[in-house]
Amino acid sequence: MAAGLEKACHRCLSHMAGNVCFIFGLLAFLALPLTMAFVGVKTIDDCPIQPMIPLYLLVGGVVGSLKVTLLLYDTTRMRSLLSKSVVIGDDDDDEYPWRQNAHKYHVHVVLSTFLFIWFILGNYWVFSVYVPNFIPPFHRPQDYCRKSLYIFSVFVLALAHSALVLLLSCTACLYVCSRTSTREDYGQD
Repeated sequence: MAAGLEKACHRCLSHMAGNVCFIFGLLAFLALPLTMAFVGVKTIDDCPIQPMIPLYLLVGGVVGSLKVTLLLYDTTRMRSLLSKSVVIGDDDDDEYPWRQNAHKYHVHVVLSTFLFIWFILGNYWVFSVYVPNFIPPFHRPQDYCRKSLYIFSVFVLALAHSALVLLLSCTACLYVCSRTSTREDYGQD
């Protein structure tokens, strides 16, 4: 059973890595963390009421760019390995080409964990000052946040929340499908 699941994962990953649209999608997705880093740098002093908001964008953008770049590298590496060839037989004990080295796996886990914790902190920092003053008050000039910075931060968090809900929904659907399917559904004995 585990070998069948591994083969199914191999086919799925091979199909994704072989799809040029997936690579272009990753390249397009790289625009978001790069934009986050750019906005964070440009507005580093424009939110005195919560100075962590521009820092959240800057650090999240840099680490997110690194994560997407590593995913692009892994995908192009997988494409080159697949183009060289892999026909996997049932009794083939060789490593599948999509398996990563342990250190690369740990790098992805560390980056993903950091980004998730940073996302939680970003939610706290952005929503702790929900709808701040966008124009500096005369009596307290430090109690404001630049409107474009704040709106962009809320947009980034809303996009991340949407992606998280989509990911969790797909995972739940896959789990339910894997629990309800049988070997007869796939024509296997």
